[in-house]
Amino acid sequence: MHREDTSTAVTIRENREGPLDAESLCAILEDSVSQSLGSYEKRGAQLDLVRFMADAFNNDLIAAAEAGTGVGKSFAYLLPAAEFSAKTDERVIVSTATITLQDQLYRKDIPLIAKALDRDLKAVLVKGRGNYLCLRRLEDSLREASLDREENDALAALARWSSSSAEGSFSELEHPPPDALWARVCSESDSCMSFQCPHKAECFYFRLRQRAEEARLLVVNHHLLFADLSARMRGAGYETQVVLPFASRIILDEAHTIEGAATAFFSDEWSRFSIQRNSTRLYRKNRFSESGLLIRAAAFLPSFVKKNNASKSVLPKKITGLFKKTAEWAEKAEAAALSYYGEEGIGRLVPARDEFLVKELFPLLEALRGSLHKINETIQTFLDEAEEENIQENTIWELKAVRGRLLKTADLCAAFIDYRNDSERVFWIEKTETSIHWKAAPVDLAPLLKEALFDASSTVAAVSATLVPFEYWSRRTGALSAGRELVTAFFPSPFPFYKNALLAVPDDAPLPGEASYQDFVDTAVKDLLCTSCGSALVLFTSYRSLQSAYAACAEDLEAAGIPCFKQGDADRSRLLSLFLEQKESVLFATDSFWEGVDAPGETLRMVILCRLPFRTPKDPIYEARREKLEAQGLNSFTEYSLPEAVMKFKQGFGRLIRGKTDYGAVVVLDRRIISMWYGRAFLQALPETKTLIGNHDEVVRGVERFLFP
Repeated sequence: MHREDTSTAVTIRENREGPLDAESLCAILEDSVSQSLGSYEKRGAQLDLVRFMADAFNNDLIAAAEAGTGVGKSFAYLLPAAEFSAKTDERVIVSTATITLQDQLYRKDIPLIAKALDRDLKAVLVKGRGNYLCLRRLEDSLREASLDREENDALAALARWSSSSAEGSFSELEHPPPDALWARVCSESDSCMSFQCPHKAECFYFRLRQRAEEARLLVVNHHLLFADLSARMRGAGYETQVVLPFASRIILDEAHTIEGAATAFFSDEWSRFSIQRNSTRLYRKNRFSESGLLIRAAAFLPSFVKKNNASKSVLPKKITGLFKKTAEWAEKAEAAALSYYGEEGIGRLVPARDEFLVKELFPLLEALRGSLHKINETIQTFLDEAEEENIQENTIWELKAVRGRLLKTADLCAAFIDYRNDSERVFWIEKTETSIHWKAAPVDLAPLLKEALFDASSTVAAVSATLVPFEYWSRRTGALSAGRELVTAFFPSPFPFYKNALLAVPDDAPLPGEASYQDFVDTAVKDLLCTSCGSALVLFTSYRSLQSAYAACAEDLEAAGIPCFKQGDADRSRLLSLFLEQKESVLFATDSFWEGVDAPGETLRMVILCRLPFRTPKDPIYEARREKLEAQGLNSFTEYSLPEAVMKFKQGFGRLIRGKTDYGAVVVLDRRIISMWYGRAFLQALPETKTLIGNHDEVVRGVERFLFP
């Protein structure tokens, strides 16, 4: 039976005292906001979500809400947040998963809310400081001329842009510079001179901090929020501005991503290229000249000027040789890592392979660590002399920053060697297309998030299109153990899935573990795409499977006038633009495209989910978290693997219907959804749809009849 859009999974408490009058906010949404939007339609679920959010603010709650596609969740949480901050003068942070969503909230939604409330809302969009130009570092880079003409031209262009830019933000650049160059000129906490900076008065980042301090509504992303909470948890306190101004009221949009975002933030990694990048910042030499921070520092340090002004090299050979030796140890460690993880491209450090680790890998890491410490000792001699001479050059601040990064790498090498004594983290080596990365990540985020987020905030309101099952999300994030009242509610989509969406499953598909499975996928994808005339998103769980299916059908589809794009051919934003521009096109994609793709209308008529999105057991973090649950006497499949896969499956399904008049088919090529006991969990997570289960030919014909009646 179709669920009416006015229902929720819990009864929302009414008439609770507090600064917010929920019914007045609902009236504003229906009247003022609707007039601004023009095409606004009353949605019972949206009004209920407004009441739910008002209750969370009024009563200092931890609240979690699943709001289906089309509920209009951003207005439903922004209205209470804006009104609460205006009435109480308390700051509210709205944290999102992506910068794109940040921009939408700040530039489109908040102005509409301000107009509806008839208030001058003090709102600021805050991005990580690496998104902002540092005028001092730009000046330093311009002073240190490069032999690369293109690099000099790019620096000159940045200088011209900086004189007219309002925010100094990377996103403002029409022609962004290469990442390596931007890394040299962007704002960084460890190289910031703060009040001693000669450019402090016009500093883009400090202007932002001042605006943020005055604001009462901050729009940030999850990574930035965790950077702030982490610093406070480590001792920065909860009263002053750290990364962000302090706020005890926090809204988490796209809240299903916070465990992953927190994992990424609290993780550490290094690679040979990261060492090389920092080493060349210190010293680089070609046939004609030497350059780098150490060369610049030596130019004004008395001992180096006196000893080396007649020498061919400013620095002694024992110093310059350190960089060559460090690069050699990093290369040897990388070569040993290749034999550790083999063809799989990823290898977790486990006691079962200790013989290789202890004999082959760890001695190389120890040598690399020692070499990095020698470089740091060298930097320290420069810093000590600068301190004695009371020299406050820009170069000294940059030296301190690079020293800190290399020390962190040395510490991570030591942590790898001692991995057996660190039960809180998982360590692994991973090969990417360009390099090898050495990574460490926390196994359990719940205690960290409980302390930093849920225990330290008066209100935490989490919203997403996929939070059910709530117990899974609240347990993984620490919300369940926070020792405070946790309220949850489900607000269904107002879109008519029951008549506009078809869920189809071929019951003759081989199981994913069978040898014939990929051949079936290749054939089924081709037949379905020809039937739909394109306008489809094909989602995979592995890039190898994607390549196979793409190779099997792209040529024929292109010949039929159906453009085909696949992940890896361009960056994510470019691929999405190409897909949206050509309504009969097909996009083949993996992991990150299971969510965040918004293609309403005729651009998307079919989504093919090739496999249920269980994470590969070889994923080191996934494996370590499963092991921890089993050690606690829990079933890791039902407690972790299954609910995580269900949430991602819902995200993939949710790409199809983005508007009230949208229609289309979702085809699942993994028959475990109908043949295995746990398939019911995936089916029950979806809204009511038309359903088709049959053999491959029946599914293809049924999809055709549904799309072209």
